[in-house]
Amino acid sequence: MLLPGLILILVYSYGPMAGIAIAFQKFFPTTGVFGSKWVGLDNFEYVFKLPSFANVLRNTVFISFMKIVVGQIVPIVVALLLNEIVRKAYKRTVQTFIYLPHFLSWVILGGVLVDILSPSEGIVNHLLASFGAAKPIFFLADNRWFPYVLVMSDVWKDFGFSTIVYLAALTSINPALYEAAVVDGANRWKQTLHITLPGMVPIVVLMATLSLGQILNAGFDQVFNLYSPIVYESGDILDTFVYRLGLVEFQYGVATAVGLFKSVVSLLFIAGSYYLAYRYANYRIF
Repeated sequence: MLLPGLILILVYSYGPMAGIAIAFQKFFPTTGVFGSKWVGLDNFEYVFKLPSFANVLRNTVFISFMKIVVGQIVPIVVALLLNEIVRKAYKRTVQTFIYLPHFLSWVILGGVLVDILSPSEGIVNHLLASFGAAKPIFFLADNRWFPYVLVMSDVWKDFGFSTIVYLAALTSINPALYEAAVVDGANRWKQTLHITLPGMVPIVVLMATLSLGQILNAGFDQVFNLYSPIVYESGDILDTFVYRLGLVEFQYGVATAVGLFKSVVSLLFIAGSYYLAYRYANYRIF
C-alpha cells in the first residue's frame, strides 16, 4: 500500500532535485541540461555581487523573524484568554471565528486586505481619521509600513491554528495543581503565573525551535499577492526574487542558484532547530 505514495514522492519530490544542476550552468531551454555550458560557481558569484541581493536577504530574515516572534506571542495570549472562558458554546464560537482565515488562500485574503487598507475607502484609514489622523496611510505602498502589514496579516491568518496547539497543551496540566492553589488562596493571575505558564513552557520551546527552520521562508504567496514595485525595497524576499529572475527575466541558472542557496541555509536551520527541540523539549522524530 505504500508503493503508490513512495512513487509519488520520488517523482514529484526527489526527481525535480536533479534540476539543481542548472545552478551551475548557463542554461538555455533550447539546449537543455545536457547541452548547456557548465560555468561552475559563476551564477553564485553573480548573485552575491548584485546590489539588490543583500537587501532581499535582509528583508527575508527580518520579515520571517518578526512572523516567528509575533506568531508565537499572539496564540499564547489568545489561548490563555480562551482558557478563562467558562461557557463552552461561546468559547467554541470564538475558536471557529479565529480559525476560519487559516482556510482561505492569500488570493482571497489579499483582496480583503487591499479593500480594508485602502487609503480612500478602507475601514482602517476611516478609523484612524476618526481618531484624528491628518492623512491616510498607504499601507501597501509605503516601505515604512509594508513589512509590518505582512507580519500582522500573516499572524491574523494563522494564529487561530496555533492557538489550538496551545489549548491542547493547557489540557495536559494536572487540575490538582489548580485545586491546591485555590486552597492556598491563589487568585487566577497567580495560578496563570505559577501553574499555567510553566506548564506551557515545553510546547512553547518546541514550537519556537521548530519555527527556526522557516527563517528564510517569508511567504511567497502572501508577498506576491500584496506587493508592487513601489515596495520592493522593504518587501522583496528571496522567493519573489527567484520568481522575477527565473520567470520574468529568464535567468534560469541565476534563479536556481538563489533557490539552492536558500535551500542549503534552510536545511542548516532545520537541522539546528531539530537539535534544539531534542535538547530542550525532548522532541524527536526518529
